[in-house]
Amino acid sequence: MTYFPHWRLKTSGEVAPDERLPTGQTLVLGLQHVVAMFGSTALAPILMGFDPNTAILFSGIGTLLFFALTGGRLPSYLGSSFAFIAVVIAATGYAGTGPNPNIGVALGGIVACGALYAAIGVAVHLSGTAWIERLMPPVVTGAIVAAIGLNLAPVAVKSISGSGFDTAMGLVTALLVGLVAVRGRGLARRLPILIGAGVAYGLYLVLANGLGLAKPIDFARLGEAAWIGLPHFTAPVFTAPAMVLIAPVALILVAENLGHIKGIAAMTGRDYDPLIGRGFLADGLATILSGFGGGTGVTTYAENMGVMAVTRIYSTLVFVAAAGFAIGLGFSPKFGALVLTIPGPVVGGLALVVFGLIAATGGRIWVQDRTDFSDARNLVTAAVALIAGAGDLTVRLGDFALGGIGTATFGAILVYHLLGSGPAEESRVRRASPSRVQGGALVGEAHPGAPPQTPPKG
Repeated sequence: MTYFPHWRLKTSGEVAPDERLPTGQTLVLGLQHVVAMFGSTALAPILMGFDPNTAILFSGIGTLLFFALTGGRLPSYLGSSFAFIAVVIAATGYAGTGPNPNIGVALGGIVACGALYAAIGVAVHLSGTAWIERLMPPVVTGAIVAAIGLNLAPVAVKSISGSGFDTAMGLVTALLVGLVAVRGRGLARRLPILIGAGVAYGLYLVLANGLGLAKPIDFARLGEAAWIGLPHFTAPVFTAPAMVLIAPVALILVAENLGHIKGIAAMTGRDYDPLIGRGFLADGLATILSGFGGGTGVTTYAENMGVMAVTRIYSTLVFVAAAGFAIGLGFSPKFGALVLTIPGPVVGGLALVVFGLIAATGGRIWVQDRTDFSDARNLVTAAVALIAGAGDLTVRLGDFALGGIGTATFGAILVYHLLGSGPAEESRVRRASPSRVQGGALVGEAHPGAPPQTPPKG
């Protein structure tokens, strides 16, 4: 078997990862994937004070790296990860508007996270994923993900609390995103952030620039920006506190990517377990590369999985085309200047939805796994992590400080394993029929990292 597949031409019906469409259709579908990832990949850097041009550029480069390291066999797009937002804001003291003056410190932490993530990828490639699933069962993963969303809640609320108009505009933006997500049809339903933001932007333009009800959008920088030029690259600055604070995000990326790969396997009917370690390694190396250039940490994107679920086109060559378009956008300062004209209240409304969805995703993980909260071990694990994250519990040892996300992450893992199985859990396991136990999970129950039963939403 060759390293890369021989992509067979397919002109209709479902298109497998090792099949391809005609060139024109491949380019059009690649552009569609760029549209799908754009809202989140551009929003994440804005919320952290990063350059969106640079983030888009490295998302394309990272996707090509992922394609190469997985042998062109695993269809995925790598975009900006929201898991970094809380820890980056904590590490840099970012005020929430404009460029982040301490971006170098954040980049050092992102590189450290990528290195840890890549090391985990090597370990998984050599030993399999069973140890990860034991270390972070769904009750732990769900608690950590929910804690991240709750930790970010004050950031979203503060960003739409400047005035009554800001609050109203933020809430309208959140409502628009929700309406598209719930009532949209076809591809539109997969692009709620992009469409909701576009409509809210137009509404703000009418109310502020047209009627003078708020600070008008300033298009001066947009007019001055060149159509083609280099993005703004920034070198990382390595400091121990930021690295220790940001590096644990690797655990979240592992759980997230594992779930995505399992989901793609379910959609395509293929066994991708042998590629999981290489997928982690590729994602980690892409995050390292992005951190060295001024981009955000990256992860595989559920938004693009949603597009695949709708179109039933899984050709990995489509993602090569998407990466090419993203790299092209990265070299357009005009594009970056346009993104930066998005009004603060609109960004705040988007944050309100996105951060809330992060928290809700933790609950979704529990529901899909049918996590038993009558088990005190599960209940206490979730309780400790949620409050540590929501309250931003900071643990200090001399000059070292571990913020709320890190405390919630390590706290959930430690509490779960230190508590061990109580009498109720042991009794439940003993009662389980041997024929229903495989690989540490009950057959018929959602296994840690198992794909959702419904198509993933973008």
